[in-house]
Amino acid sequence: MRIKRFEFNMFPVNCYILSDETNEAVIIDPGCFYEEEKQALKNFINNNGLIIKHLLNTHLHLDHIFGNPFMLHEFGIKAEANKADEFWLEQAPKQSRMFGFELKEEPVPLGKYICDGDIISFGNTKLEAIHVPGHSPGSLVFYCKEENCMFSGDVLFQGSIGRADLARGNFDDLLENICSRLFVLPNETVVYPGHGAPTTIGTEKTENPFFR
Repeated sequence: MRIKRFEFNMFPVNCYILSDETNEAVIIDPGCFYEEEKQALKNFINNNGLIIKHLLNTHLHLDHIFGNPFMLHEFGIKAEANKADEFWLEQAPKQSRMFGFELKEEPVPLGKYICDGDIISFGNTKLEAIHVPGHSPGSLVFYCKEENCMFSGDVLFQGSIGRADLARGNFDDLLENICSRLFVLPNETVVYPGHGAPTTIGTEKTENPFFR
């Protein structure tokens, strides 16, 4: 599996494009806000001949969904996420004003709900959706067993965890779910987070201050 990371700058967020030898691909968290970021994403897709099969949101906080309307307009694909986070779409314009800016485009409805245990397929690759609420009620982690990696959104970071003080977040649930749902995976599993640098499950189990 090929992994391309973009870091977008309105709220620095990692967007991942995953593809394999078939050139089928998924995009995870298109946080592109500025026009040059959108064009960079589009150009990478087109220049590499990628066929986008899924647009995945780990959760629906504002910074992770900026590019959803653009992806719909350019590639005709709607985002997929957990239903428990859907209320964030309605709150996005208000939330943006709280940060001092206006959304350039209204959020678009989800195209499909993803539940715990669902398998997302593209080409010869499969991702398993793992529901890990706490940062948000619908937070998902996308795990690829064959490639020994996961895309954790804002659940787990290098040396940290996601905040739990936003609407319907829960700090205790977040800690418990990381331990019971993610720390049971192999220590060598690479964690690609929604912000910051990659890490591994083994490193976070032993070095993350929230779990000492």
